[in-house]
Amino acid sequence: MVFICGFLMALADSVPGVSGGTIAFLLGCYDDFIGSLDSFLPGKRSKEERKSKIKKAFGFLSKLGVGWIIGFIAAVLVLTSVFEAHIYQISSLFLGFIIFSIPLIIKEEWQTLKGKYYNLIFLLLGAGLVILITVLNPSGGGDSAAVEESMNILDYLFYMMTGMLGISAMVLPGISGSTILLIFGTYMPIMTAIKDILHLNFSMATIMKVGFFGIGVILGILLVIRLVKKSLEKFRSQTVYAIIGLMLGSLYAVVMGPQSLDTPQPAMNVDTFSILFFVIGGAVIGGLQLLQLMLSNKKK
Repeated sequence: MVFICGFLMALADSVPGVSGGTIAFLLGCYDDFIGSLDSFLPGKRSKEERKSKIKKAFGFLSKLGVGWIIGFIAAVLVLTSVFEAHIYQISSLFLGFIIFSIPLIIKEEWQTLKGKYYNLIFLLLGAGLVILITVLNPSGGGDSAAVEESMNILDYLFYMMTGMLGISAMVLPGISGSTILLIFGTYMPIMTAIKDILHLNFSMATIMKVGFFGIGVILGILLVIRLVKKSLEKFRSQTVYAIIGLMLGSLYAVVMGPQSLDTPQPAMNVDTFSILFFVIGGAVIGGLQLLQLMLSNKKK
């Protein structure tokens, strides 16, 4: 189950629309995921307790990581070829993922949310944050080759910053880290660079781009994991409301996403929306929930 969770998290993380954290949340392995990552961070624990937690966390993350790597490589090799050509179908799929995920999260966390409607302010803040980031994003990526030739250290630091923000979002069950990259215009450049490396194309620009992005990912993990864990422990109601807000806001980000492609496309509208792919997205989320229930009953 942990391997499957990692594989599906990678598929979610590699496409804008639904986060790997949402998949982990739906499959019931989110708290173990956050707790395992937190075990590697410094804390007020005895040496023996820390050693035991790290050993347990390493076993969990190894299974999750193998599934994630396999899923991510598969996604990169396929997505870079079809993403721009079928952006509206894929965006419709993501809308299905998000819209059908929200009721499941509310049901799962109902006892946490019930009677604490004053925390709806956190839902509004979460939605507003994503919408604001989307609105501030400049549309289009321009000429990729020309951009790559003119890149300087500030551009690479920008990739590092988006890596930090992207991995932070991927950890949260709500907004997709890939949506963050799409919003800031670094999604396709990073996916293409990773694909180039998988095809053994090691140009300096590609290595620098992925390298700085990777540094940002590591820094993001170090900064956000402890914050997320403490928030879920001490302020779970506010955090879950904020997560739902992030998901609602990401609907706007997905609809506007085509404008952020290398070759900008009009935002999705009624005519370009695909009901078929929307329903498929909902069916996938329903299938994941059914799988979780089957595995949970089997464990009992």
